[in-house]
Parts: sequence; C-alpha cells; structure tokens
Amino acid sequence: MAKPRGPLVSWLTRRVAYPLEAVFVYGLCGLFRALPVDRASALGGWIGRTVGPRLRGTRTARRNLERAFPEKSRAEIDAIVLGMWDNLGRVIAEYPHLDEISDYGPGGRTEVIGGEHIDSLRDDGKAGILVSGHFANWEVQSVCSRKMGAELAVVYRAPNNPYVARLLTELRGTASGTQIPKGPEGARTLIRVLTKGGHVGMLIDQKLNDGIPVPFFGRDAMTAPAVAQLALRLGIPLVPARTERLDGARFRITVLPPVEPPNSGDRNADVRILMERLNALLEQWIRERPAEWLWLHRRWPD
Repeated sequence: MAKPRGPLVSWLTRRVAYPLEAVFVYGLCGLFRALPVDRASALGGWIGRTVGPRLRGTRTARRNLERAFPEKSRAEIDAIVLGMWDNLGRVIAEYPHLDEISDYGPGGRTEVIGGEHIDSLRDDGKAGILVSGHFANWEVQSVCSRKMGAELAVVYRAPNNPYVARLLTELRGTASGTQIPKGPEGARTLIRVLTKGGHVGMLIDQKLNDGIPVPFFGRDAMTAPAVAQLALRLGIPLVPARTERLDGARFRITVLPPVEPPNSGDRNADVRILMERLNALLEQWIRERPAEWLWLHRRWPD
C-alpha cells in the first residue's frame, strides 16, 4: 500500500509540479497543433521511440509481454515494446488533429468496415454501448461515430493533474460533448445517459482491483464487469469496435455485430460469460497487432 503523502508534498505537487507539467504539456500540444498531421504524428512517434524505452513503464510492458507471449524471443519483445512507444507517441501528437484523422470515406484518413452496425446502433431506438480497448489511436472511433451521427458519451479516467485534465477534455471535445470521468458520480451519469436512450463508448481493457477475475492471455485478470451488467440489466446491445493503424496517421475501424447476450437464468453467470467473450475478442486483436496495444497497464496481478 502506498504511503499517504504529507501536506508539504501535496502542496508542492499542486502548486509546483502540476503547473510545471502543464506548461510542458501545453507547449508540446501547441507544437503538434502547429505541424501538419503527418509531421506531427511522425515526430510523436520519434519522441516515443527515443524517450519511452528509458521510462519506468517499459519494465511493466516487458513483463506483461513476457507473460503473454512466453514463446517470443527477447528481440521480439523489444521490438513490440519499441512499436508500442512509437504508437503511443503518435497518439499524443495526433490529439490536436483528431477531427482531420477521423475523416472517413473516399479521400479520408480512416476506413470504416462494418459501418452498418454504427447505423443500427444509431437508429434502433434504444441505448447502446460501443466497446473497445487501447488500440492504435483509440480516440478515432468516437470521432468517426460522431461524424456518422451516433454520438457517444465517452467514459475516461481523469488525469491527476487538473490542468492537463482540462486540456484533454478540450481535445476530446471533437469526439464527444459528454465526457464521463470514472468514479461514483461518473457511474451515475453513465446510467442516466443510457436510461435516456443515449450511447456510450467504453474501453474495457484496464485492470479494476474490485472487478471480477476473467481469463486474459491464459491468466485471470481483474476485469470491470460494468458493460456486461448494464447490457443485461437494460437489454441494450454491446457493439465491439477495433481501431488499427495502417500507415502513419491513417486508420481502419472495424465494427462487429453486437455480442450475443447469454441467458442462463443466472445473472452473475451471464455477466461472467459475456466478459469472457469480450476479453477473448480483445486478446485475439492484441495477438494480431501486439505493438498497437498499451502494455503499460498492470493488467494482471503479480
């Protein structure tokens, strides 16, 4: 358990560290905004490849990869880690350009496969949840959905730094007018949106300590069951969507039909079955493009 910070440390963090961090982040964002999208993405990738491997998170990523892919060599693991940092650097650099990179159709930067499932989600007269994970640039699918007429309320984890959180809220405004931070109040907002027939986008690949253990890469991972609970309780569709990076700042979004809900008569068992199906789908996508997933999460217990 982490030791509680003293009042002096908390004061220094709020009054010194957070503002300094914000100056750096806002300056970097300004640079990326000033550059054309391809140059911004390439610069972000270079920064990610250069700085990322030196950061502490690399140890977590490598440990996760070694456990998920015990058959891979050290060189293969290192290549995936480097690719992950390249992708993450590009994601950060692409935030000011989300509107442009999410243009779909002829001449656009994003190809959409299965767009009819977004149309159905929009037009079926009931609420629904688009589910995915931290793949490629995970913000693109929300912006594309909005451009297709199916606006998603986006659930996210707010950064600790309030100044950075304000910037991210502004940048994500391209994707959604309703942004729901995780937490008790966010959960109430989420339920209100769905009960009013709205649509929500949720990334379901992060660890939740008080979640339920669900197999993921052959090991139980504590998994948030909220999407399954809400879908079964409200009788609404869960629509999986995957984003892939094709080349630089170009993407492909694949939207699948809604996941078939189980109906065993045991709600808790059905929640687990549904989350097992979703985790299996995420695992399949990760295995196909491991460098495009965010391996920095402490997804499994030590």
